[in-house]
Amino acid sequence: MNHKLLLASLCCLPFISAAEDSKAEQSPITASAELGMLYKTGNTKSADIKTGFDFKYEQEAWRSSIALDLLVKKTEKIDENGKEHFDTSDQKWTFESKTNYTLGEKGKNYVYGALSYEDNRFSGFENQSSISAGWGREWFKNEKASLFADIGPGYKRDVTKATETVPSETKSSFIIQAQALYLRKINEHVHFKQTLTAKYAPKSGENSKYKAESSITTKLIETLALKFAFIIDHNTEVEPGTERTDTQTALTLVYSF
Repeated sequence: MNHKLLLASLCCLPFISAAEDSKAEQSPITASAELGMLYKTGNTKSADIKTGFDFKYEQEAWRSSIALDLLVKKTEKIDENGKEHFDTSDQKWTFESKTNYTLGEKGKNYVYGALSYEDNRFSGFENQSSISAGWGREWFKNEKASLFADIGPGYKRDVTKATETVPSETKSSFIIQAQALYLRKINEHVHFKQTLTAKYAPKSGENSKYKAESSITTKLIETLALKFAFIIDHNTEVEPGTERTDTQTALTLVYSF
């Protein structure tokens, strides 16, 4: 467990250092919050809420990020007494943290540490978590676009959901984690972002997890933007009756501060 605590400290260290540096002319920390809501009426009533917080730190050799996301879906149901009420039909929250430390004077190569945790109420897992560290590179960067990609070994733990006949089970595995981040400035007000994450378990029969997220953000005013995002989550090994692939489409307002 000591290596997990060490890596967690590494991910949080830049944020602590930034908070202590009150004399800086410009804060190295940027943050944003997003919120999206959808309420349906008619034959079916439902309410969807998506919210998230994103913190970034960038100064000298350090580049770090922490992201928190929550999705809640409530659907109207009629109980045995004929009364209408809203039940949570879907709930998912995720935590992701990553820190890069740049190597060399040119600043193209870096080492990284990454943590992630996901609790998806209606998936085939109680929760999924992972930790990894490795090497990465800024493959190109200009005024309009940039591409970062990295790879390294890691460790993943999946806790399966208990059923009436099968108890919950914890499955741990060694993984090779690869990540890519592509950013493109379409124009002054519209930005495109693409992330890809692969957590490959090389041992036969173990679950590998893949995630892709595409988003377009349109600035409305200086601190407020409209974000459209499409997310794909895929697990290679799931319980019978559970889909391997989940998708999520969201339209949210993003406030930067």
